[in-house]
Amino acid sequence: MIYTVLFVIFGIILVVSALKSVSEKNIVHSAVWLLFFMISVASLFFFLGASFIGSVELLVYVGAIVSLLVFTLMLTGGEDS
Repeated sequence: MIYTVLFVIFGIILVVSALKSVSEKNIVHSAVWLLFFMISVASLFFFLGASFIGSVELLVYVGAIVSLLVFTLMLTGGEDS
């Protein structure tokens, strides 16, 4: 029962963070919402029993891609022309 409730909660977080990531005007805020999206996807993989895929999701996407995106945005300034 508790796994079902947690699965639904992480599913709702996934949908909300995906929508906020696309609709956010500030690109840094969009990257943070993308981070929440990737973490919720990894947690759903863990709930489904695919712990290797969840670990790869956390290490590669959350650990590397989102960090690189935020680091690049901070270096370039991210200001609108």
